Amino acid sequence: MYDLINGAEWKSYEERVAKLLPSLKDAVFEAEDLIDEFRWYEMKVQVEGQANQSPFIDILDKVIHGNFYKLNDVQSRLNHLSSHLENMGLHGVMHHFEELVRPDTTSLLSKETKIFGRGKELKQILGSLNVPTHPKRKRETSSIYASTSTSSSNHVNGEPIISSLPVLVVAGIGGVGKTTLAQHICNHQRVKSHFELIIWICVSDDFNAKRLSKEVIESCTGNEAKIDNLDSLQRALSNHVKNKRLLIVLDDVWDDALKDSGRCWEMFCAPFTSVQEGSAMLVTTRCPNVTKAVHTMEPVIVEGLKDDVFWNFFKLSAFGSEGSSNDPELERIGRRILPKLKGSPLAAKTLGRMLRMDHQASHWSSILESELWELKQKETEILPALRLSYMYLPFYLKQCFVFCAMYPKDYKFEKACLAEIWVAEGFVEPQGGVAIQDICYQYFEDLVSRSFFQKVNGRYVIHDLLHDMAQKVSEHDCFILRNKSDFDKVPQNVRHLYILPSSEFDDSNLLRLCKHTKLRTLICKINLGKRTCFVMDHWCTKLTRMRVMSCAFTNELPDSIGTPSLSISTGTGNIRALSSLTVLQFQYCDKLSTLDELLTEEYLPAIEEIQIISCPELLSLPVERFVSFPHLKHLRVDYCPSLNWQRGLVLPSYLKVRISECPMLEEVDEINRRPA
Repeated sequence: MYDLINGAEWKSYEERVAKLLPSLKDAVFEAEDLIDEFRWYEMKVQVEGQANQSPFIDILDKVIHGNFYKLNDVQSRLNHLSSHLENMGLHGVMHHFEELVRPDTTSLLSKETKIFGRGKELKQILGSLNVPTHPKRKRETSSIYASTSTSSSNHVNGEPIISSLPVLVVAGIGGVGKTTLAQHICNHQRVKSHFELIIWICVSDDFNAKRLSKEVIESCTGNEAKIDNLDSLQRALSNHVKNKRLLIVLDDVWDDALKDSGRCWEMFCAPFTSVQEGSAMLVTTRCPNVTKAVHTMEPVIVEGLKDDVFWNFFKLSAFGSEGSSNDPELERIGRRILPKLKGSPLAAKTLGRMLRMDHQASHWSSILESELWELKQKETEILPALRLSYMYLPFYLKQCFVFCAMYPKDYKFEKACLAEIWVAEGFVEPQGGVAIQDICYQYFEDLVSRSFFQKVNGRYVIHDLLHDMAQKVSEHDCFILRNKSDFDKVPQNVRHLYILPSSEFDDSNLLRLCKHTKLRTLICKINLGKRTCFVMDHWCTKLTRMRVMSCAFTNELPDSIGTPSLSISTGTGNIRALSSLTVLQFQYCDKLSTLDELLTEEYLPAIEEIQIISCPELLSLPVERFVSFPHLKHLRVDYCPSLNWQRGLVLPSYLKVRISECPMLEEVDEINRRPA
């Protein structure tokens, strides 16, 4: 069925196939859920079967009898859809790579620091910002305001200040290199010499004055902004930028910046009237309305790369060099592919790297002749080229990439964290004796090598156009919940949900999520405070398909218990979700003093690894219980200065222990070991 989904995606340009694809995915997901249920009962038998026969009775009553009709229904749906789609000409996987050949990303990245064909735009931006040809002292005033009719300045205590910040807009369709151009400006030596402070903010499609003000303060100070009141934030921001010659870059601004008749934009800009004359704001956008509304200088319009410049960029991506020693037949095919990329560097880089993985003429010709180029597209879109790059991914990489659509745009991914989630979601297939984490890392690097991820300051981001494509391909499986009004928009069968921070949410809102019984992933960024246990208890008991739940940080714990446990305070909670939990991590729990109520075999029968990191008030661990955890293999304790072994420490000999920054503990070598 996965092969059939793959084939249907290749034919999705046909309307009749596109209409059936969501039903096919839904039926396959239903089958996955049933298999999950069988596997859960299998684990239940393994854990409890030695003690009594109840698990076998459960399987007979709840699984075999209870799900027989459901299983039959899913099988019938799959058979019907399979027959219907195969009658349309789909017969399994139509295109795939038998062997993955990864390009040398290091050399390619170093060459990509070169900017192609943007000399005119660079010169225009430097001129508009009045950056001198030769570096001058940073506090020397400039004449940038001479050409702006909407700005004015005066003097307070001898210092020039402004009544509004000049705004230079860099505009163009998605993927033409606006962000790259802005990055080169920020790293230009003359620009760095001219401005005292350069701030970069990724705005994307969530223009929130409070969030953006916090980010600017954090960029100025290097510390997290603790203030949550907008007025106080903006007063603090005004003080941080006061009398400084500032360049602030707002990257990827969308129409929502103009909401409330432009008041949202004006509110964000208000603190910048305290900056020194000569300061400016650089905005990148693909939205004509934003360009029209916010610019105070002549906008810089970035268009697709042209002619030989674009060809050289494409050759660098597809062949690894701009030289002329390439296969003439491949160059001929490449020349025919080039017009389809609309001059977009993003499309050229993404598709070029896919071509680079197989330098056979038949492979390049199949891409040139693909019917996916016939997908309808607006003038401002380049999705066919990107979609084609997505289609040539192996199915296991498609799953991993599309899953990322649940995260907000400009989200900064960490490889290790995302790899753990891919494993939990079941996207990673074991390969003999290779460690599952190593397989995950290989998946991630494969996506990086194809330009689906880009490395930025040690983390990874997805270009907003690729994010748009992932959301379209996900067929509403992924959803981002921004505020209370979005609850009615959450698809009924949503499988992956990301909840952004908002003060609007309350318990009644959050508990409404329990009706979405297909949820497999729930990432909640709301600070629940003392509601943590109450809300998570409902999620764990009602959302039985959950594979990954990342709950919000909290600075408060319920008074009734000393741990952030899930329904443990009642003493009767039988939490099905924890029965399959394999990794448990406590991190930055400042008030945590004991884990006695949670670390029991009853609640964590499948636990394999326990991590306790930066819990300064933790006094002890129920170490005497560790021998009763049948699957526990790893214990990690970092920076728990109050932790001691007064209760004694006897651990199984097979348990791998890592302890650091815990001065009251004995050395690991001195730990008593009980024979396995």
